[in-house]
Amino acid sequence: AADKPAVIMAETGETMSYAELDAYASRLARLFRSLGLQPGDHVAYCLENRLECPALQWGAHYAGLYYTFLSTRLTAPEARHIMEDCAARVVIVDASLAPEVRDMLAETGASRHQFTLDAATPGFNALAGVLPTFSATPLEGAVEGSEMLYSSGTTGRPKGIKPVLTGLPLGTTALIADFMSRGFGVSADSVYLSPAPYYHAAPLKWVFGMLALGGTAVLMSRFDAEGMLRAIERYRVTHSQSVPTMFHRLLSLPDAVKQRYDLSSQRLAVHAAAPCPIPTKQAMIDWWGPIICEYYSCTESIGMTVADSRSWLSHPGTVGRAIYGRV
Repeated sequence: AADKPAVIMAETGETMSYAELDAYASRLARLFRSLGLQPGDHVAYCLENRLECPALQWGAHYAGLYYTFLSTRLTAPEARHIMEDCAARVVIVDASLAPEVRDMLAETGASRHQFTLDAATPGFNALAGVLPTFSATPLEGAVEGSEMLYSSGTTGRPKGIKPVLTGLPLGTTALIADFMSRGFGVSADSVYLSPAPYYHAAPLKWVFGMLALGGTAVLMSRFDAEGMLRAIERYRVTHSQSVPTMFHRLLSLPDAVKQRYDLSSQRLAVHAAAPCPIPTKQAMIDWWGPIICEYYSCTESIGMTVADSRSWLSHPGTVGRAIYGRV
């Protein structure tokens, strides 16, 4: 339904409906096209978690563009490297950016269009003042875009991972959505809690997949252990995705706090991104039940393993069997 919540901010309840998200993304796609961007060109976002993140992602997708979400924790030289490497022609930021990163982006923006989601600042126009001048009707002949993520740079500078664009009409392929549907039981009835920074691979891919399937994504502006329990109860969360550090913080809450919240809506609690100590995983299964599911993969998409609670309990420490790729 058009008025169904697509995205909700966990702490405030601020909501963007599917109709609002579609209109925002269509206007943004038309803005990109008006600036001369064609399918295969690149845009970059440097933002904390906020309501607009998925709509910005879909706007680039609608326009057939590559989009990169930069970590807001980057140093100025790191951000400069990524911006020069991906050759983004548009960058959109928010006011929370460190001034030195914002200054760096402004310095390297001679041939780039720059916007902020907040009040205009030197070198950046306010996006909210521009978007309403564009039609919310879908872009004609639209083709699919794609994320372009960067590796963490543990062996040197971050490296861009650039998928081949399909060149197909919007909606033709939805690989992550299909995977979430078949592998994790996600559907239009699902409510997905995303507590991690949106610029990481899993949050932006899984929220995208959730919206392709017609569910609701609940974003935490930043992770807070009790806040996660509060959000699960408040929004009747069915699916979530965490990293082991979040499990540690959840488990370290006082028992009285753990027992205060109704977590019975949960169907699957997914974790990934780092090794999970056996005692931590066992404790989470003991608390939340056999709904803890792990996957092991990489941004380069060369393979993936999955382990549900039952297979893990029979072989503690496993990260599962390959569902694609060869181990």
